[in-house]
Amino acid sequence: MSRPRTSATSASLSTLQIWTRTRGALLVIGLILIGGIVLATVQSSDHHGHLDPRSADPNGSRAVAEILKAQGVDIQVATTLDEVTTAAGTDSTLLVTTPDLLTDLQQSSLREAMTKSHGRTVLVGASHPSLDTLAPDVTVATSASVTTREPQCSLPAAVRAGSVDIGGERYTTDIDTADTCYLSGGKATLLRVPTAGGDTVLLGSADFLTNERLDEQGNASLALQLLGSRTHLVWYLPSLSDTSAAEDESSDSAADSFLSLIPSGWLWGTLQLAFAAALAAIWRARRLGPLVTERLPVAIRASEATEGRARLYRKGNARDRAAALLRTATRTRIAPLLGVATQDAHSPETLLPAISARLTEAAADPRDLLFGPAPADDAALIRLADQLDALEREVRTS
Repeated sequence: MSRPRTSATSASLSTLQIWTRTRGALLVIGLILIGGIVLATVQSSDHHGHLDPRSADPNGSRAVAEILKAQGVDIQVATTLDEVTTAAGTDSTLLVTTPDLLTDLQQSSLREAMTKSHGRTVLVGASHPSLDTLAPDVTVATSASVTTREPQCSLPAAVRAGSVDIGGERYTTDIDTADTCYLSGGKATLLRVPTAGGDTVLLGSADFLTNERLDEQGNASLALQLLGSRTHLVWYLPSLSDTSAAEDESSDSAADSFLSLIPSGWLWGTLQLAFAAALAAIWRARRLGPLVTERLPVAIRASEATEGRARLYRKGNARDRAAALLRTATRTRIAPLLGVATQDAHSPETLLPAISARLTEAAADPRDLLFGPAPADDAALIRLADQLDALEREVRTS
């Protein structure tokens, strides 16, 4: 057996090989990053957000805002709680686009402003985090899909609007004078609760207020009646940058507020994904029985098979296994030459006396070569392979 070449058995990759294998993935990642930066730059110039009255995007509300202005309604966009409390009054309508984003202190301040104003307050998608403060007599159920629904109530605005695209959160209340409209499973997706001198309207979703759907069904009619019943409209877009939010935040409450914004469906979905991943891992690691030796589907050159196996042994530092295979192969080949039966080839009591009788002088101790300990390092393994080759040649030529 000839000494293996170091370059052929090396498991390490050169810099050029690493670059060749990874350049495709790096190119794709680079293109994605560049595309994301360009897209963000283009959209940031004239992009506001969902239900923003300044936004002409499909999910913005510029269309309904312009119609309200044409009808004489003064619209004030507020992004801080101070602007809301200053602007809210008896002749105003307050629209809160994301009430669940407000902190406990902000909700309390907003509730106080709602009580003092005696006007109309419209809450969009209010759920557990905000209902206890802003509408304590209302309970919320699981959300429903947005679809075309009929009024099914006596609220004049809903009756005149007719069918509307609405869904989202569903509400119930024990207040007898409340109007429950656009029902889904017996629960309202539009709920109007009368208050002292005014009312609070809860919308499960506000898709009918967006530019994309305003011209469908009776969406425009309902939007104009709910938001245009008074001469002044305060359009409140809660923001995390509002300084009033920081006044009520400690490290613990900030974490609680963030977790409270995560819908329960996401938490259950994450648990299901984790369970599915565990099942997939168990399935991939399963053992259906003992290992079975199979014939190779193609013929492989002996040199290539030897090289591949040698690389695997080297990568796993399996010098003991490699040395055992070399010694076993050598004993198997020289036993017939010495007149030893194949079944006795691996018995030192039978094989070693036969070698001593054939070879009067040997370059190395046959016992140490054929039945010795595992080599300590790669160099010792190479020397062992050379010495086994030399011993086999001596047996063949003697």
